[in-house]
Amino acid sequence: MRLLLIALLLAMSFAAPAVVAVQPDEVLSDAALEVRARALSKELRCMVCQNQSIDDSDAPLARDLRILVRERLQAGDSDREVIDFLVARYGEFVLLFVLARRRRKGSETGSAEQVKLTSAEQARLSEILDQRPS
Repeated sequence: MRLLLIALLLAMSFAAPAVVAVQPDEVLSDAALEVRARALSKELRCMVCQNQSIDDSDAPLARDLRILVRERLQAGDSDREVIDFLVARYGEFVLLFVLARRRRKGSETGSAEQVKLTSAEQARLSEILDQRPS
């Protein structure tokens, strides 16, 4: 009986949908704005968790950023204006997919050229990689 219960619990844990950190009180009543907010939240880095988006993070700072994104959207900001606001406030580190955003921007303009890191970006990447635990 005990083994059956353990097997059932394991099966339920694998079948459970992925948990997201967005709380019900954060969700906007305007469905179109909420879709934009969720898309933006998936591209923004939680600066506490660092390798999680603010959409996935339970950190209080991530919640604050999710709310801020929604406030900016409700105020009429475009997606680009929201991103620019957060980058101005927190730096490019807040962007979870910096290179992906650049590549997408290149593909929107029809450019097929490969995006390379600037010397400052390369130096920062080297610094981050050197600080990783072995």
